Amino acid sequence: MPSTHQQLLYHIVFSTKNRKPYLQNEQFRTDLFAYMAGITKNLDGFALEIGGWVDHVHLLVRIPAKVAVSDFVGRLKANSSKHVNETSDSLHKFGWQEGFGAFTVSVSQKDAVAEYIKTQAEHHSRESFQEEYVRLLKCHGVDYDARYVFD
Repeated sequence: MPSTHQQLLYHIVFSTKNRKPYLQNEQFRTDLFAYMAGITKNLDGFALEIGGWVDHVHLLVRIPAKVAVSDFVGRLKANSSKHVNETSDSLHKFGWQEGFGAFTVSVSQKDAVAEYIKTQAEHHSRESFQEEYVRLLKCHGVDYDARYVFD
């Protein structure tokens, strides 16, 4: 076959450093998520949905085959935290946690995952980020050691 064809969607989740509620301001979140969509585009990816709550972010993204998920997330975090630290007077030493969760998403489920990401405020009225993240790990069959899930 002379060319490569793929359709890989990822649901990526990560937290602010020490789960600090840096993302409390709705306008700040909106601006940050738009900036992250731009970073994704610059990395030759496509953001179908970006959302989150006060201490974490969810992304539904398409990443090109030539880019490893860990490289994509590392560059996304580095560029977005640098942007926040350079442009925000109110946030000091903004950063993301070291790790992340990445889960593949079937094209048939992309709308459901996008809706889930859009409605984070509703989800977190009844479930903490820690509970949500552990539930996602279990739902996707990811083995984990509870001692090392959160920083």
